[in-house]
Amino acid sequence: MKSLRLKNNLISLETPVIMGILNITEDSFYDGGRYVSETDILKRVEQILEEGATIIDLGAVSTNPNARETDENHEFESIKKNLRLILSHFPNAYISVDTFRSKVAEIAIEEGAAMINDISGGEDPNMFDIICKYKVPYILTHNNRNYPLKTKELIPKMLNFFGNTVEKIVSRGITDIIIDPGFGFGKTVEQNYYLVKHLQTFSILDFPILVGVSRKSMISVVLGNSSAESITGTITLNTLSLCHGALIMRVHDVKQCAEIIKLLNLINSL
Repeated sequence: MKSLRLKNNLISLETPVIMGILNITEDSFYDGGRYVSETDILKRVEQILEEGATIIDLGAVSTNPNARETDENHEFESIKKNLRLILSHFPNAYISVDTFRSKVAEIAIEEGAAMINDISGGEDPNMFDIICKYKVPYILTHNNRNYPLKTKELIPKMLNFFGNTVEKIVSRGITDIIIDPGFGFGKTVEQNYYLVKHLQTFSILDFPILVGVSRKSMISVVLGNSSAESITGTITLNTLSLCHGALIMRVHDVKQCAEIIKLLNLINSL
């Protein structure tokens, strides 16, 4: 049975867990600008926890391709300030920090973050040193923005990337690793759906699989709607992902995802 160690507590993954998204940026593709004030941030944290999330994923840099670039110092200060704010009101919360910078990762962990979510796949040469030093779980994302692949070679190349990178990480004594296929990161719309269909393949790596498809353009492009209107597509893809082996769901809509998991648990128990 897979599990996750967060702040010295062992979290069972026998039932999938939810990671609620908290973007404290003004230009995120779906909820940019909603959670800027301290009051709005704390209300969002309370909502995420009340609706059934185990983890809060805090991000101060937007991955929206059209977003303004956020410099390291701004991200550093924003993460530091808001981690202190959140944990002063919710001291028992498990917070993952969404960053690709080792300097930000280190201050985040020192301020109480329980996990690092690295969308770059370890591009910062110092990131693994930080993870090893503090022994926190690490989300390894496949990001293919610079090396376009054909659909049929996508999964073999991804497995090769994960295998090689995990070997490097494990050799440093890091064992709490989560695999994120990186939906939307350097993949075509077709490839994103191909990954949903073949998600179970990544179970061969024997690490928990995280899926983050919530409100992404892979849905709105197909359905011809906006991210604000893509709740049905998000629910559908989250359900398929859970059926295909996902154990951690990174979502905006926590309540809906919790209901999916509850229904699937009932079905699986019969």
